[in-house]
Amino acid sequence: MGLYDHIEAILVCPIDVVKGQCLGQSVEGRDILGYTFGTGEKRISLIAGNHADEPIGPLLLKKIVTYLASLNTANDLLTKYSWWIVPHGNPDGEAKNLKWYSYKDQFTDLPKYLLNVERELPGRDIEFGFPIEGSIVPLRPENKAVYDFWRSSKSSFDLHVSLHGMQATYGPWFLIDESWIDRTEDFRTQCAQRTKQLGYELYDLDRSGEKGFKRIDEGFCTRPDSKEMRQHFLALDDIETANKFHASSMESIRSLGGDCLTLVTEMPLFLYPKKKRRLKWPDSFLQQWSTQFTLWKSQLKSGDLSPQECKEEAERLGVKSMSWNDQMRLQWQMIVAGIETVSGKNR
Repeated sequence: MGLYDHIEAILVCPIDVVKGQCLGQSVEGRDILGYTFGTGEKRISLIAGNHADEPIGPLLLKKIVTYLASLNTANDLLTKYSWWIVPHGNPDGEAKNLKWYSYKDQFTDLPKYLLNVERELPGRDIEFGFPIEGSIVPLRPENKAVYDFWRSSKSSFDLHVSLHGMQATYGPWFLIDESWIDRTEDFRTQCAQRTKQLGYELYDLDRSGEKGFKRIDEGFCTRPDSKEMRQHFLALDDIETANKFHASSMESIRSLGGDCLTLVTEMPLFLYPKKKRRLKWPDSFLQQWSTQFTLWKSQLKSGDLSPQECKEEAERLGVKSMSWNDQMRLQWQMIVAGIETVSGKNR
């Protein structure tokens, strides 16, 4: 069995049935849970929920936790790899956003999402709130708890994947550590082929390095960087916003030593029709769709548009909810391709 082939068994796993290690408490006093599995040489860090309005990553990691806990200790997943997993880095945000989804959902309900979604702004954003010892302090207790969890490993990591999502694009987007671009050609092939096999387009956006986003290939880009984020806002003379960016989880875990491959998945909750050209930043096509979603939200809140009318108009415009299972399949594919890359199988 190949690594990817575990996905169908993972998808049917229940969630929240395995007792985790309490790493600390959130701002509102909720437990932040971490899990370790395996004794293998390759050390893998997986985290999700750093943006609280992105539930698919946490769902996958909750299922992976159950799956790994069910395996015999002689299974290759446990003898070849050591897993360090934080299914949700933001339990307070999770509680707020459960108004619009259930972990039993298969698709996202557009009106419920638009009426109830909540997301932290810079300065409260957990993904860009991690420390680097001696230079950057943690933003929130959640960041410190996760960082201390990583440090307790007493060894550097080989792979770190932070699972994220987007409100809407026309396809999945995969972000890669810039220092690993030349070592991820096979990785990109695997992820691209799986995306197309599942019937999706790759999201192709050229942000010309803005905030650290540098296009690598169709569907692939470098991951954002806190230094680039700060420089972006400093160039706008917005010192207040620039100072709100601490290190990302990717930068923080790399600061612990070694040459950790860091990856970010960006899976859209909603898909809209593709524009048949490469998109550049800023792009009028993207702005049109952003404006449309903002308009729907305003109309729903004012009562000028009913939930059913919103769904019908979205369908007429070609907007669809992306399957949660397919999002998890592609997130798992990225994890698998990352594992094979750091194991020397994709070089």
